[in-house]
Amino acid sequence: MRTIVKGKNAEIPERVREYAERKLKRIERLLDDRTDATVELWNEQHRSAADSHFAEVALVIDGHLLRSRATGASYQEALDDVVDKVERQAVDHKEKPRLRARPEEEKQILRRLADGSEGPPRERRIVKVKRFAIEPMFEEDAVARMEDLGHLFFVFVSAETERVAILYRRDDGDYGLIEPVVGGDYTKGRGHARRAPERTPSGRR
Repeated sequence: MRTIVKGKNAEIPERVREYAERKLKRIERLLDDRTDATVELWNEQHRSAADSHFAEVALVIDGHLLRSRATGASYQEALDDVVDKVERQAVDHKEKPRLRARPEEEKQILRRLADGSEGPPRERRIVKVKRFAIEPMFEEDAVARMEDLGHLFFVFVSAETERVAILYRRDDGDYGLIEPVVGGDYTKGRGHARRAPERTPSGRR
C-alpha cells in the first residue's frame, strides 16, 4: 500500500508524514497491495485548540471508497482518531461476506420452500422506533458526517431549503439526494446531476 500525505494550504513537517505512514501500516493487512491511501491534513486557527487540527483519510477497498475525518489538538492526535475510524470501516467491509448464508444453508432453505415445509411467511412489523435530533447543515457537511459514521444514508435538514433531505451513497460511489415534498409530484430523473460539493477547511461552500 502506498500512503500519500498532503497538506491543505499548509506545509506538513516530515515527522508528521512519517507518523501518518506508520499509523496507516496498521490496516495494510486489510488492503490490496495496489491500494493508495490518501491522508490530507490542515489546520483551522479560528477553532478551539482542542480541535484545530484536521486529518482526513480516503482509501479504496474492493472498489469501494472509504473516507473518514477527525480533529485533535495536534496532527498526531487527529491521525490516531481518524485511523481508528477508517480501520473500523475497513473491518466492517471485510466482514460483510461472512455474514451471508453459506451455500448449504441456502440449499436447505430452497428445499423447504419447494416442499412447503417452510410455512407461511411471518407478517413483518415495526419492532423498534428511534428518535433523534437533527440540525440544519449544508450538503458537504452532511457528506462528511455520513462518512464519519460509516453509514449508507444520512437524514438531515438542509440549511439552504430548511427542508428534510436524505443523502445516500450510490452503487457507483457517488452520492444521491432525496428531497421529499409533501403533496408534490414524483420527479424521478428530472433536473441535472449535481457535482459533489467541494469541501473547504471551514466546512462551508
